[in-house]
Amino acid sequence: MKYTYLGKSGLKVSRLCLGTMNFGVSTDEQDAFRIMDAALDAGINFFDTANIYGWGENAGRTEEIIGKWFAQGGGRRERTVLATKFYGDMSDKRDGPNGEAGLSAYKLRRHLEGSLRRLQTDHIELYQMHHVDRNVGWAELWGGFEVAVQQGKIGYVGSSNFAGWDLAVAQYEAKSRNFLGLVSEQHKYNLLTRLPELEVLPAAKALGIGVIPWSPLDGGMLGGTALSAAAGARTGSQKERAERLRPQLESYASLCRDIGESEDVVSLAWLLANPAVTAPIIGCRTIEQFEKSLRAVELELSPEALAKIDEIFPGPGGSAPNAYAW
Repeated sequence: MKYTYLGKSGLKVSRLCLGTMNFGVSTDEQDAFRIMDAALDAGINFFDTANIYGWGENAGRTEEIIGKWFAQGGGRRERTVLATKFYGDMSDKRDGPNGEAGLSAYKLRRHLEGSLRRLQTDHIELYQMHHVDRNVGWAELWGGFEVAVQQGKIGYVGSSNFAGWDLAVAQYEAKSRNFLGLVSEQHKYNLLTRLPELEVLPAAKALGIGVIPWSPLDGGMLGGTALSAAAGARTGSQKERAERLRPQLESYASLCRDIGESEDVVSLAWLLANPAVTAPIIGCRTIEQFEKSLRAVELELSPEALAKIDEIFPGPGGSAPNAYAW
């Protein structure tokens, strides 16, 4: 496994991040344990989750599974750089309107305590805002995060689904308080979603914020089965999208055959070739999917392969404003 620093922090994380969104949903507890053990054995120390995972009435279930895995001991907690997120509705009747989705110092405190309890730990290395909330000011948010850091409950702060200008404002406000600010931005970025190259990736790189791509395979669209009979369980809209993308997906499959690697592995390797990217999230449902993903860390795509990929999945043309102005 290869490692890098998380943004401008001194924290070292693996170049692949284990995503746990399927744990307790399509992956049962024992299989989740096996995947997490295999991840540590493979050198992956970076695990990502969220308080809302498990979804609906089962929200929090994924964190509970990770907590039970930590409780087995064997250095599992000590070897894991743990990241979780808050924003979604985790309310009960005691919260009233403050239980609705969003950010606030109130929710930060309440949700952090809930995550620590479910995860059976006293601290979280990376605590992330799951989505931007422009109804809340940075004086309130940074004040809440500063308290959590001082209490030793979190080590670093990250964001998710923030615009480039949100990142800039957040860092400006943090600097005015002599606070470290954001060290990471978790963002949807893949071969079919390249708009982040306009603003988010350049802003993150300039501000010392590591980018953690989520949905690196675009919900399986780049996994090599979108056009096959194996995709029979997809919804009508997903099938329709796959048909629209058929020429690109077929060209990509042909390129990957020429490279001698599977489409999912090449998709991950393409992300890892970007200097703004810290670690894509691999949201594996099975141990077989996990083991296959490991190949991406070793695969270095040639300039010719990268150029061909750009032809098949053209990006916005670079960063703003040069991508669209003289």
